[in-house]
Amino acid sequence: MIDAMNIHTKTPDDPSIDPLSFIGRDGKDAPVMWELVRKLQAERSLVEFIKQAWDIVEPGQPYTHGWHIDFMAAHLEAITDGVSVNGQRYNRLLVNVPPGHMKSMLLMLWSCWEWGPRNMPHLRYICASHSIDIAIRDNQRARRLIESEWYQKHWGDRVKLHKDQNMKSKFENVHGGFRQAVAAGGITGLRGDRVMIDDPMSVDGAASEAVRESTNTWFLEALPTRLNSPINSAIIVIMQRLHELDTSGVILENNLGYDHVMLPLEYDPDRAFATKLGFEDPRQHVGEILFPERFPPSVVERDKKALGPYAVAGQFQQIPAPRGGGIIKREYWINWTEEKFPGFDYIMAAVDTAYTMKKENDYSAMTVWGVFTGNPYAVATKVLRRDGTLVDASREVDMRVYDEQRPRLMLIHAWQVRLPFHELVEKIAGTCKDLHIDKVLVEGKASGISVEQELRRLYGHETWGVQITNPGAYDKVARLTSVEPIFAEGMVYAPDRKWADTVIDQCASFPKTKHDDLVDTVSMAVRHLRDLGMLVRGAEWTANIHTDMQFAGNGSNEPLYPA
Repeated sequence: MIDAMNIHTKTPDDPSIDPLSFIGRDGKDAPVMWELVRKLQAERSLVEFIKQAWDIVEPGQPYTHGWHIDFMAAHLEAITDGVSVNGQRYNRLLVNVPPGHMKSMLLMLWSCWEWGPRNMPHLRYICASHSIDIAIRDNQRARRLIESEWYQKHWGDRVKLHKDQNMKSKFENVHGGFRQAVAAGGITGLRGDRVMIDDPMSVDGAASEAVRESTNTWFLEALPTRLNSPINSAIIVIMQRLHELDTSGVILENNLGYDHVMLPLEYDPDRAFATKLGFEDPRQHVGEILFPERFPPSVVERDKKALGPYAVAGQFQQIPAPRGGGIIKREYWINWTEEKFPGFDYIMAAVDTAYTMKKENDYSAMTVWGVFTGNPYAVATKVLRRDGTLVDASREVDMRVYDEQRPRLMLIHAWQVRLPFHELVEKIAGTCKDLHIDKVLVEGKASGISVEQELRRLYGHETWGVQITNPGAYDKVARLTSVEPIFAEGMVYAPDRKWADTVIDQCASFPKTKHDDLVDTVSMAVRHLRDLGMLVRGAEWTANIHTDMQFAGNGSNEPLYPA
């Protein structure tokens, strides 16, 4: 019989050895050999360990595997293996996945895998969640697994729990490793080798500005000082997106060096990207389900109806469109698919200026818009019915033909930057010149007035004009709401460009978005064009057409438009 301990000590250090090669050497020992092989497979692979441990942590619930489990596990294994990426220790990981995709269970099982199968019982885990009850629940699961007959049989020589420190919220092993459950924000006095944060905010908590600020302050200021080794210790955040300013948003906004694993429930190729380890979402078709073995399309559609668009965006798609937001919905924008823009009758820009260029302040932003109309149609004043009778066009003409002449609006450029005053003025002027802008609007707040004056002083000879606009007593929400019908009626187009997506996303998230500078320019521009009479809603356009047709020619037979 093969010496189990000898195999165990050799195999982790020599991955070239195939555990299956030990089977068949002696037929009577095959069951023993197979058990040994499974033990070695569990030591090599976190996913294999999960499959073998499943019946202990979830008795009565059959294990269902999905490729996303391999995907997430590979990034946790890289932390275990001490992988380096671009000369830096790989130890910061952010995972955004939908609920029900085994994120909590994965972290819990990973800690048990590192202690026993990977022979790292010295590691200390601090496990935080928005609710201490959830953190304790996973602690109990881990303790139950470690104390199980199966785990102790294979790795009991490495992992023995202290009897005097074996509680639900914290248990410790004889090698100094421990696993402690805390509520997010309650890490004071603790230090760990692994800080695992599972959903630091609840759905209700993410909707509270006070809770978000408190949790994010804890994450940014308290948590980094609670690591045993600033170089080697790891922080793992695994959560669903609930708000643009949730903990994930803070990590991404501040470029904190985390590898980002983002797996939406329904595949969106425009948001797919490779992780630092080079892993990519293997799905290829738009809308392809992440975990169809557990959430088939019929179940997804059922749950989407129950959750509503806000929860679907954040919890399913990992797009934090805030509750109460979405005045200008994404679907309102019409995608311009032609390679070239149409000929524009009028081009204007709107600028929202920041007071300073400090990072914590707002951006200065500019959007550029073109007004265009459809192809002109020759419209007769008489229409021949199928029965051969001639009737007045004013009563039976297809209004869709006239509607083609109604002006439309195109977003043709956008940017948001933090620049010193004179560089900002030059950037605005350069955009106006490059895009042949007719007029640029500048919001009349303190910094805007200075920008407008400088533009007039330096570029007063140019063909484009500058105008200060004052929003008056209306707040930002009221201003955007006032132009919403123009978008809702399908009058606004945007090309498939990254800068256009930024504008669309910010409008869809408003008023709960962190930055709203582009949103201000959108409402400013559309409101101005509306006041000028250049953008007319469908009902108004139809009424005008009927009026023109009624009085055209004062009863003569002259056509409204030349044939």
